[in-house]
Amino acid sequence: MSNVFDELSWRGLVAQTTDEAALREALGGRLTVYCGFDPTAPSLHFGNLVQLIVLRHLQRAGHRVLGLVGGSTGLIGDPRPTSERVLKTKEQTAADVERIAAQVRRILDVDTDNPPEFVNNLDWTAPISALDFLRDYGKYFRVNQMIKKDAVAARLDSDQGISYTEFSYQILQALDYLHLHREYGCTLQTGGQDQWGNLTSGVDLIGRAEGASVHAFTTPLLTDSSGEKFGKSAGNAIWLDPSMTSPYAFYQYWLNTEDASVVMLLKVFTDRTAEDIADLERQVAEEPFRRAAQRALAADVTTLVHGAEATAAVQRASQVLFGKEDPASLDAGTLRDACAELPRARAAVGDEVIDAIVASGLAESRKAARRTVSEGGVSLNNRKVDDPEARWTDEDFLNGDLALLKRGRKSMAAVERSA
Repeated sequence: MSNVFDELSWRGLVAQTTDEAALREALGGRLTVYCGFDPTAPSLHFGNLVQLIVLRHLQRAGHRVLGLVGGSTGLIGDPRPTSERVLKTKEQTAADVERIAAQVRRILDVDTDNPPEFVNNLDWTAPISALDFLRDYGKYFRVNQMIKKDAVAARLDSDQGISYTEFSYQILQALDYLHLHREYGCTLQTGGQDQWGNLTSGVDLIGRAEGASVHAFTTPLLTDSSGEKFGKSAGNAIWLDPSMTSPYAFYQYWLNTEDASVVMLLKVFTDRTAEDIADLERQVAEEPFRRAAQRALAADVTTLVHGAEATAAVQRASQVLFGKEDPASLDAGTLRDACAELPRARAAVGDEVIDAIVASGLAESRKAARRTVSEGGVSLNNRKVDDPEARWTDEDFLNGDLALLKRGRKSMAAVERSA
């Protein structure tokens, strides 16, 4: 593809543009582009990853990329359509800025002759006085236009209304674009589709204040075949921080992608070529049971976010649960993550194994548990238990605290060591 805009469009990464023809032409040269990430949580999430993917494509195409972490906008918070945000302290926001900046650096390619640059909008907004803010920037905004923004309009129609604090957010984000345009020659801002109003505020501000024409485009909201928004698992957000969504849970989220959506997600989240993706699409149609496309998707995205070593570990963990690998090969954290959603029981050294089989729900009674063991239907750490009188030993607890108990090929439980 001769133009990165064509690449982004083919991958389904373009929803709205200020002027598609002008943007396509501009991307034929070298632009400075930015995307902002607010520290409204301790970690970036699924939706932010889409924006980082866009920046990676633009960076590889030779454009100058600015990664902005919102030390000031994070203190305010982009207005939500439903309710007012709870403001965090300056200290909490500063700590989240550091964590999120580190995540952005890990995903964007810094080891290149065209490295990204990183900025914090607190650096240029903190020195501005309230009077200067109103005189120098507020004068360019019209309230009748500001209240038409989707999130603002939704809040104005609610019983709760909207505070002036959150109402002013779009001015702050527009100020970011103006500052980066003046200081770095930035002429393109990207963001999610729900950010369109904030992006166009920046475009309009630069037009009024500088008489210049600049660009913006958004990525679409990603939904599955039923129209549900991607990015949550069991009601919880998919975070990029491994302490909030473990690499194992992250990998499993992608592995469990439905057939109807996997090709779309391969285009969005991986660097695989059109030929590679077409071949995986063929495999989905002809051999869906092999889940080759899902495995490719899960491996690629987990490697991007958590690294190749973490991906190899979670792949081994998956094999452990299918009985094809020794659980002792896993580190303590990966094993615990892999067992996180399994039924639980507790046992001490010297207790009978059949009691844990019953306590974990793998058998209804001690009699049923004995019969299953006698028939060879129980394994401990993927090794058959052949003695109904077997008792727990130190060696049974991997890393000293956890064991994998299995009945048949699919019924599993985790047994934690008790004192």
